[in-house]
Amino acid sequence: MLPAANRKIFTDGRTYMVGLLTLAVLALASYRATQLVVHDSIGDPLRDRIIAWHERRPDSRLRDAIVTLISCTYCAGWWVSGAALAVYLLAAGAFTGTPLLLHGVEWFAVAGGQALLNRWDDTRDRDAA
Repeated sequence: MLPAANRKIFTDGRTYMVGLLTLAVLALASYRATQLVVHDSIGDPLRDRIIAWHERRPDSRLRDAIVTLISCTYCAGWWVSGAALAVYLLAAGAFTGTPLLLHGVEWFAVAGGQALLNRWDDTRDRDAA
């Protein structure tokens, strides 16, 4: 179960919305995982294989979508943020007992934090050049 500081409780004991600190940590983790998927050299061999696979049938919509997913920081970030949030909620035992809509709002919050960090990172790289 979530620590008391990271959860809000209805009068009937149900929990909802993780705390701001947890959202911030999840956004940071999602930012780093997104960088791993899209940019880090450790993923180059897999990305290169997927791109070569796409080039054999460039008219395939599925292959095009997969290449877009692994090359777009914001596309990958959305799904990485959702995965990070789901893993956290399931590991903390906080997925059930909370309305699904609130988890959707949490997903937007984590993805928004991740996107802001990526935007900051993009502008920082541009300023250094």
